[in-house]
Amino acid sequence: MSGLGSPRGPEFQSPDWASAPQQAAETSPNRAARSRRLPAAALAALAVIGLSAGAGGAAGYVAGRDDDGSGSEPATAAPPPVGGVPSDLVGAAARVLPGVVSVQVRMASGGGSGSGFVFDDRGHIVTNNHVVAAGGRGGNITVVGSDGRRLNAEVVGTDPSNDIAVLRVDEAGALDRLALADPRATRVGEPVLAVGSPLGLSGTVTAGIVSALDRPVRLGGSSRQTAVQTDASINPGNSGGPLVNARGEVIGVNTAIATLEGGGSIGIGFAVPIERARQVADSLIARG
Repeated sequence: MSGLGSPRGPEFQSPDWASAPQQAAETSPNRAARSRRLPAAALAALAVIGLSAGAGGAAGYVAGRDDDGSGSEPATAAPPPVGGVPSDLVGAAARVLPGVVSVQVRMASGGGSGSGFVFDDRGHIVTNNHVVAAGGRGGNITVVGSDGRRLNAEVVGTDPSNDIAVLRVDEAGALDRLALADPRATRVGEPVLAVGSPLGLSGTVTAGIVSALDRPVRLGGSSRQTAVQTDASINPGNSGGPLVNARGEVIGVNTAIATLEGGGSIGIGFAVPIERARQVADSLIARG
């Protein structure tokens, strides 16, 4: 399981998976036979899925006990979206893309790349610390806007523990600032977009939902942090890009993904919540 960008970002470690008791999620003879035919490495990876499936089954059973078992209850309509969340992701993408940039780090021995977004009207750009750390000292950083314009950027400050960095460009008026969401309005199940430059493909938009809020994860550091979990496709190069809601407001900074056997996105991605990212960015700007 890993972070994003080049080089790879902070290691993701789930505190729950590492300490969960071993349970048999499949008990039928056919499933047991199939399991014996799988390689040992695959079994180790699938154990994560099995434990999750077992927990989900138990939760479903408890929830099902709330009815009388007759099956005669009439279907009820789904409640309206909380907070009037619109479903027009096309419009959200159009609003967001002008404020998202590719971040390119170059140095004599190589470099890396990622994504970022315009934080304010003074030319400040938020990205991941592990994106700019690829350049070390003396690295040259360039941001590329959605219109192809290239701007030189300097590092204002970094916060490795939260994996946040702030850049600054001189031509503040060349880029559009993105709106930040009210963190209290974000809801599990609402539609979101992950925007950035996965594998160098600038201006890429992928859609999903908010899978969980306040998910405790360890993003490279020694302490746990809470993150927004999403199933929007996030891949290397998305690091530092925004996770936005259907109103085009930033709800998080894409930071890490969970993978199986070192693969790519499996629909479990994590973003630094925007409230924490905003506080860190404001602090770095004030000091820088």
